[in-house]
Amino acid sequence: MNRDRVAALTRIFADKRILVIGDLMLDEFLWGKVSRISPEAPVPVVEVVREEWFPGGAANVARNLAEFSKHVRVLGFTGVCSHAEHLKKLLTSEGINIDTVQSHACYQTIVKTRIIARQQHVVRIDREKKLHVQPEHAAAALAQIEALLPEIDAIIVEDYGKGLLAQPFAEAICDLANRAGKILAVDPNPHNPLAWRHVSVIKPNRVEAFASAGLPQEEPIDPPTEDTALLEVGRVLSEKWDADNLLITLGEQGVLLFRHDAPPYHAPTRAREVFDVSGAGDTVIALYTLALSAGATPAEAAEIANHASGVVVGKLGTATVTPAELLASFVE
Repeated sequence: MNRDRVAALTRIFADKRILVIGDLMLDEFLWGKVSRISPEAPVPVVEVVREEWFPGGAANVARNLAEFSKHVRVLGFTGVCSHAEHLKKLLTSEGINIDTVQSHACYQTIVKTRIIARQQHVVRIDREKKLHVQPEHAAAALAQIEALLPEIDAIIVEDYGKGLLAQPFAEAICDLANRAGKILAVDPNPHNPLAWRHVSVIKPNRVEAFASAGLPQEEPIDPPTEDTALLEVGRVLSEKWDADNLLITLGEQGVLLFRHDAPPYHAPTRAREVFDVSGAGDTVIALYTLALSAGATPAEAAEIANHASGVVVGKLGTATVTPAELLASFVE
């Protein structure tokens, strides 16, 4: 792709209206320095010098979208607590609509705290409790989705396996999106094996793809288009999910796109340096969906998503890519 084509598409991104559905989290980063070992146990003492908070999980997908469009909504559940209020404040500060976020005292807001010293990840602390969505809350969420369909261009479903997505809820989302003719993108979770059918794109990473296909992990082969084990995984999942596009992210190998009417398409990684891969998958599904909704071909969308991911992994923490950074990643 050339930069003129990317620039034209990103201008269209600004008008696209996307709904993100999924497990919402608050990411907390404690940045510090280590100068001694604790006298109480053989562990480093981290002196905290900076604290940062970011929307995480499905909320990070919305945050990636918000860099390109100010018509982004997020749907999910939180508890009733200071963490929930902090997360919602962060989302609204980035122009993300939270009208479809339900907060109930029966749920716990998921918080992931990462302690980082000298750019090294020391430990992660998770505060979470599996979500068991009450039937009346699920019904209210589906009613909200149905009411929004005339106003949106695409739906992204982000499954972090925290309990929001059960089979009846997933089926109802698919039915609503298909009847309305909307783009539906899914980031699945192999630990929550749902029957996704007739969606626009499904985006697992390599490990998730092998697990979802029920096949044993094998070492990657270069190039991926000659990786027979990976190609078999793509064939199995294409039949299993019957998605228009199956996009498998491959880390340092980039992405591999499977379609029913074309041979697999490989976009090699564009990352120059890799500091942190957390959230890179969120960037991929966000930009791939945006590109499809703007009229990009599946291969063009894969290239754009791959370039965006290459920018994000060069940053520390839960990061996003800006339109200027995306454009700059494409050579003239």
